[in-house]
Amino acid sequence: MTHLVVASYNIHRGVGLDRRHDLDRIARVLAEIAPDVVGLQEVVRERGAYHGDQAAHLAGRLGMKVVMGETRPHGRGTYGNALLTRLPVLRTSRFDLSWGGREPRGCLRVDLALGGGALHVFNCHLGLALRERRDQLELLAGFVRGPEGLEGPRVLMGDFNEWHPGPVTRGLRREFSSPRHGARRTHPALFPLFPLDRIYWDADLEGEAFQPHRSRLARVASDHLPVVARLRVRR
Repeated sequence: MTHLVVASYNIHRGVGLDRRHDLDRIARVLAEIAPDVVGLQEVVRERGAYHGDQAAHLAGRLGMKVVMGETRPHGRGTYGNALLTRLPVLRTSRFDLSWGGREPRGCLRVDLALGGGALHVFNCHLGLALRERRDQLELLAGFVRGPEGLEGPRVLMGDFNEWHPGPVTRGLRREFSSPRHGARRTHPALFPLFPLDRIYWDADLEGEAFQPHRSRLARVASDHLPVVARLRVRR
């Protein structure tokens, strides 16, 4: 058996609930979790800004590789999702989930080498409107299945922006049949009320634990808590 710690974290561009822009605080929260793979949302790459390449800075602090999936321009740079990993990267791709005239959204796919095969990790950030998310779910379904199916287990993580159980929850529970996954309250970080941040995985992966990371530092470093799953991979 191989054990993996995977996490999803909306870092709010490094701005905490105290309005301080402190990316090193985000790095310390991630160090508390010690993930093998972590999907980040609301990540900035901006020339001349504080720690301008946020994903690269965090990866350097943690000794991890980084893959960036930009979704829109931001100042003199870009903004989007990122994946940090300790596993070898095989392939990467990005899928556009933008809807109408609303904020551009996307999903980042990173295939990782694991046990002689591939682990397919998807990191996404869905929209704020109900109809927007419903249509994004249909687009996302085709991407996570692949045009001819995927060999190897899948993990889908991100900020799904579904405040109460709805079409996203129902659709992803059907797509990912593992008996232990779903939603935990992660927002707002200080007193979490809403399960916005989630991780889903295939039944080929056995979930040993799944919960938000509720450390004192995590409650102020971002407006979201990170959510963490400990998975066991059957060889």
